[in-house]
Amino acid sequence: MNYHRLVRRFSTLIDPRNQNPNSTQFTISGKFERRNRNSIPLPHRTIPEPLGQDLDYVNVAHSHLVHSDWVKLDRLSSSLTPLRVKHILLKIQKDHVLSLEFFNWVETQNPSFLTLDSHSIILHILTKNRKFKSAESILKKIHQSCSIDFPFKLFESILNSYRVCDSSPRVFDSLFKTYAHMKKFRNATDAYCRMKDYGFVPNVESCNAYLSSLMNLNRADIALAFYKEMQRSRISPNVYTLNIFISALCKLGKLEKAVEVFGEMENMGCVPTVASYNTLIAGHCNHGLLRTALKLKNLMEKNGLCPNDVTFNTLIHGFCKEGILHEANKLFSEMKGIDVSPNTVTYNTLINGYSQAGNVEMGRRLYEEISSNGIKKDILTYNALILGLCKEGKTKKAAYLVKELDSKKLIPNSSTFSALINGQCMRGNSERAFQLYKSMVRCGCHPNEHTLKMLMSSFCQNEDFDGAMQVLREMLERSMAPDSSWLSELCHGLRQCGKDKLVMELCEKMEARHLLPEGFKKTQSIIA
Repeated sequence: MNYHRLVRRFSTLIDPRNQNPNSTQFTISGKFERRNRNSIPLPHRTIPEPLGQDLDYVNVAHSHLVHSDWVKLDRLSSSLTPLRVKHILLKIQKDHVLSLEFFNWVETQNPSFLTLDSHSIILHILTKNRKFKSAESILKKIHQSCSIDFPFKLFESILNSYRVCDSSPRVFDSLFKTYAHMKKFRNATDAYCRMKDYGFVPNVESCNAYLSSLMNLNRADIALAFYKEMQRSRISPNVYTLNIFISALCKLGKLEKAVEVFGEMENMGCVPTVASYNTLIAGHCNHGLLRTALKLKNLMEKNGLCPNDVTFNTLIHGFCKEGILHEANKLFSEMKGIDVSPNTVTYNTLINGYSQAGNVEMGRRLYEEISSNGIKKDILTYNALILGLCKEGKTKKAAYLVKELDSKKLIPNSSTFSALINGQCMRGNSERAFQLYKSMVRCGCHPNEHTLKMLMSSFCQNEDFDGAMQVLREMLERSMAPDSSWLSELCHGLRQCGKDKLVMELCEKMEARHLLPEGFKKTQSIIA
C-alpha cells in the first residue's frame, strides 16, 4: 500500500459523512466501552480439544509446571507438539509469569513448536496482564524472520484466538504500537484500519507512537490526517499528541493554524509545556520568522516556564542561518546568564555560523572555549571550523585539524571532505581538490551536487578542460546535471582543443539521459 493510498484511506475515515454516533470509544482510563454496531462480528473459533495421550501429556506437564519441576518437564520435551504447547498455555494463562517461562522454555527446546497460534496466545496473556514490554519484545523477535504476509496472518490468528483467551482490546493496541515503534508504517496503518473494522480503537499513547513514527518519516501530511481520524474516533489527545500535531502543522507551513491549536490547548485540558513552546519556536525559526520566535520565548518565561537548551539552540540556529550573528551571540550570553549550559550543539551552531560568515577567528575562540569547559567535540565541531579555515584559504591549518581527528577517534565524513575540497578550489588547486575527491569516494563518503559543481568550476577557471571532463563523467555517473554556464565553457574549451566530436558525443549522451541543464544551447555548443 503506497503513501497516497494511505492518505486517501484516512481521508475516507475522517469524512464527516462516515461518522456514526455509535462508534467505539476508549475512555481516558483506557476501558473499552462499546463496539460499533456496524463493526464486523468477532469470529467464534476454537482450538481442537486434546484427547487420549495429548490430554494425559497436557495434564502431567501442567502439574510439573505448577510445582516448578523443570527437571521432570525437561524429560517430556521430546514428546512436545504444537497442539500440546497451545493447550498448556491455555491451561496456565491466568499465571502470566509461568506462561512466559513456559513459552521461553519451549523456544529453547524446539522453536518450531511455537506456531502462530501459540504466539497469539502468549500475546493475549501478556497484554491482558499489562505486560506490554514483554509482548512487544516477542512481536519484534518474530517479525525479524518472517515472510512479507506475516503481519496479516498474525492479526488473523490473534483475532481468531481472542474469545478463547477471554482477551482484551489491549492486544490489538499493543500490536499497533509495536509496529509504530518499529517504524513499520504500512503494517501499523493496516493494523489500525483492521482494528477499526472489528470495532477496536487504540489508546492515545499508541496513537502518539504512530504519529511520532510518521513525523520521523517526514510524513506530516499523513500525521494531520491521522490526528483528524483520532478526533473522529473520540480518542482524547494529551499534550504530547498536540505537540506532534503542532509540529506537523509547522512543517507544512500552516503556522497560523499551529498558533491557533497552541492557544486552544488549555481548553482541551492540556497545559502547554516547554516542549510545546519549543515546537512552535522551531516552526517559526524554520520559516525565518525570528522576531515572532523570540516573542514566544518571552511568553514562555512570562507564563512561568524556563527556556531550556533546546529553546536557545533553536533560536541561535535560526539567527545563524540568517547570518544575524550578533543576535545569536546575545542569546548565547543570555543562555549562560540564566545557568542553561551550552552544549555541543550550541557551540557547533555558532562555530558554523561564524565560519559561514568568514569570521574564523571567532569560531576558533568558541572552539577553545569548548575545550576549556570540558564539552565533548564531535565531527560537526571540526567540520564547522575546517570550513571556516578553508573559506579563508588556510588549508594547512585545516589539514592539521583533520590529522587531529584520528587522535579523537573521529572519522571524516562528506562534509569534512567537501570543506577541504572547497579550500583547494578557492586556492585554484583543482588537481589537489580532485585528489581529495577521490579520497572521499574511497572512504565511502558520497559527494553531493555542490561539491562536484565546485570542482568543475575550478577546472574550468583554470582552463583545465580535461580535468573538467573527469568531473563531468563523475556527475553523469551520479545522474547530476552540471550548471549551464560551466557546461558551455567546457564545450567551448574542448572545441578550441579540436575535440568537436567529443562535444557532440557528450551532448547527445546528456540529452539521452535528460541531464542537459535548462538554458543550455546545444546547437551553439556542437557547431564550431
